[in-house]
Amino acid sequence: MRVRRTAMGMLVPLWLAAGGAGAQPPAPVEAVVTTGMIGDVAARVGGDCVTVTAIMGPGVDPHLYQASARDVATFQEAELILYSGYSLEGQLGEVLGRFSEIKPTLAVAPSSIEPADLITVQDVYGIDPHLWMDVSLWARTLPTIAAALSEARPECEAAIQANAERYGRELEALHGWIGESIATIPEDQRILVTAHDAFNYYGRAYGIEVAGIQGISTETETGVADIRAMTEVVVEREVPAVFIESTINPRTVQAVIDAARRRGQDVEIGGQLYSDAMGEAGTADGTYIGMLYTNTRHIVESLGGTPAPLPEALDDWAARWNIPAP
Repeated sequence: MRVRRTAMGMLVPLWLAAGGAGAQPPAPVEAVVTTGMIGDVAARVGGDCVTVTAIMGPGVDPHLYQASARDVATFQEAELILYSGYSLEGQLGEVLGRFSEIKPTLAVAPSSIEPADLITVQDVYGIDPHLWMDVSLWARTLPTIAAALSEARPECEAAIQANAERYGRELEALHGWIGESIATIPEDQRILVTAHDAFNYYGRAYGIEVAGIQGISTETETGVADIRAMTEVVVEREVPAVFIESTINPRTVQAVIDAARRRGQDVEIGGQLYSDAMGEAGTADGTYIGMLYTNTRHIVESLGGTPAPLPEALDDWAARWNIPAP
């Protein structure tokens, strides 16, 4: 499923910034990305100088995704390929490696963030790839993507930098808002139970304990022992809500709920979270900011907290998507 992303008309007109009102707009960089999260950064930073095509759309699990013949053709047409890396797109590794030999192909996360700042895991991954869940970490990808786009379109460099700085200010505000909102949850209820272990960075950054029924990768199988272990956590901690994810079948979460209820614990589904993919294009949830905003509202409201007012730096984003004040 391919998703085309644009900069939502909010950014600096790049050819005007670079060459004045009489300058002709450059042909946009044809960037092909793997995930929507990378695509959103590229669209926001590149503005009018980039056309972004995301291979994986809403609801698509990048851990399991395999390239189709159409995907290969899309990569062939790209001027620039951007992917997350750290084995997130494990099934695409061979394809991406092949294209890296013939055109600019960038693993964004390893090019932006040192392993020492990441979470290590005891599985085939070695490093937890879900780093977009910590906004302060994900913001480090902006200079990397800006540099790649500027190299492809040098005449856009000044405006790309301006766009990156503006978007960076929004992400800084989002990071602060999430932390402030999570802090309103009563301490004994700050435990986030999800379908799989995609929220470790979120937990570390914003001060909430996390527990996933499944492991870091959805390639692993969930067994009866996993259900029992998570049920024990839910019952012992009196967890009021657990969360399903947009890219994962909810049956394991429902199994935990059913088992906990049989033991007398009243637990509900707190909402659907976006973990490995954003929401539908053309909606607030189809933006990176909206993905984290919606996740945080579901988590905070379901666990007994109150979302903080959105900071002024997010006013334009909120107005674009008609987001009401909390």
